[in-house]
Amino acid sequence: MTSTAVETIKAVLPYIDSWLEYRTWKTRTPGAQAAVYFDGELQFSRAYGFADVEAGIALTPTHLFRIASHSKTFTATAILQLFEAGKLRLDDVAGDFVPELVAAGSPVARVTVRDLLEHSAGVIRDGLDGDYWQHARAFPDETELIAMIIDGGDKALPGEGFNYTNIGYSLLGLIIAAASGRSYNDYVATEIVARLGLTNTGPELDPARASEYAAGYTGFHTSLVRQAVDHVDTRAMAAATGFYATADDLVHYFAAHFIGDERLLSDSSKRMQQREQWLSDAATPGAAHYGLGMIIERVGDHRVVGHSGGYPGHITRSIFDPAAGLAISVLTNAVDGPAAELSNGILRLIDAALVQAPTLSLGATGSARSDIDSSRFTGRFANMWGVLDVVQLGERLVSLHPGSPNPLDGLDELEIIDENTLLISKGSGFGSVGESMVYEFDASGAVVSVRGSGGMSLWPLGELGEAHPLP
Repeated sequence: MTSTAVETIKAVLPYIDSWLEYRTWKTRTPGAQAAVYFDGELQFSRAYGFADVEAGIALTPTHLFRIASHSKTFTATAILQLFEAGKLRLDDVAGDFVPELVAAGSPVARVTVRDLLEHSAGVIRDGLDGDYWQHARAFPDETELIAMIIDGGDKALPGEGFNYTNIGYSLLGLIIAAASGRSYNDYVATEIVARLGLTNTGPELDPARASEYAAGYTGFHTSLVRQAVDHVDTRAMAAATGFYATADDLVHYFAAHFIGDERLLSDSSKRMQQREQWLSDAATPGAAHYGLGMIIERVGDHRVVGHSGGYPGHITRSIFDPAAGLAISVLTNAVDGPAAELSNGILRLIDAALVQAPTLSLGATGSARSDIDSSRFTGRFANMWGVLDVVQLGERLVSLHPGSPNPLDGLDELEIIDENTLLISKGSGFGSVGESMVYEFDASGAVVSVRGSGGMSLWPLGELGEAHPLP
């Protein structure tokens, strides 16, 4: 990443902050944490909304979230560490480490470590009774986990296809314990978490830090009122879903998976971990691939690696582009939280800022101007139909709709015509391309109103949640 690109991305971070705040509020998500890492360090860390809505406790960047299936990336990393240390081979079979499977004659005894890492082992996803996912019963302990695997744990032959499995990754936790001679929790806490100095990350619920966790909440799909959801121990399923962390810690953790950083793994192992092994759904265009404990997707022009997580009350997602040295993490505390939408939006806004400025055109009122400070036009404006942001993204002055899940949907490029007028120079033909946006300013230079797209007026939007009567 060039120094110019670094400075451009840094310049757009304040708008990303504003967009995240608005999207979190508009979706009525209780709270969200976001972090962005590039140029070798944490560049952005913010929190929005509440850690506890009922108590009125504001969310901070240090509140802990249950990051669920992010745990699989730690588990896969641990397996590859043990592989590098000669403690296991990826073609070893599960029965070599969990003899109970062999004694019971379970077909799962013959699946390989690699099969389990890739979700191609044909192991059942969550068991025949998965109601622990909605707290109707406790998560299984080790004895129950093994019994679940023996009694109907296989649903397909190894290698038949991609079959995502929390039970399979929980089995990997038992394999790590057997190969290392230590408990799964102790191994990952020592060899991954402590090695990176992650003080707000751990493999399982920590009762001693109960007050530091962000409360989790139900979604709006059955009620207009969210209910708080308790945090529970995931017991033998920690390797699949037990971890907690902050967004800050997660971007530092994923930065350790950039090529050239060998604190956790060799570059050879990282390349193997981040290589596409299976397509999740061949019938769906743009479907994600899976590597070894990593999801591989396309976001715009980026090939991103990482993982999402769904824990009762928390939805989370982290992505990183190893080629760009960029990592993004967004954590939300509701089961319908827009973590994927927000993390993708951050990356799209960064990319939009890096687009070169278009050649200035001639507007109806004369030549476009480059000698007028664009900041006089920027801001967040609203009318009956929605909210419009006018923002400087890198070299371009644009208008965006922050209410959209994708902030680039409906983007218009703007040119300055004079001190009161912008030209909508480029955008969708369904909009008002070729027309003007005319500003009214008060004596101090503050925007009073904007007559914008379609000739409709907009007014500056104040604090979120306030009543904004239209004139």
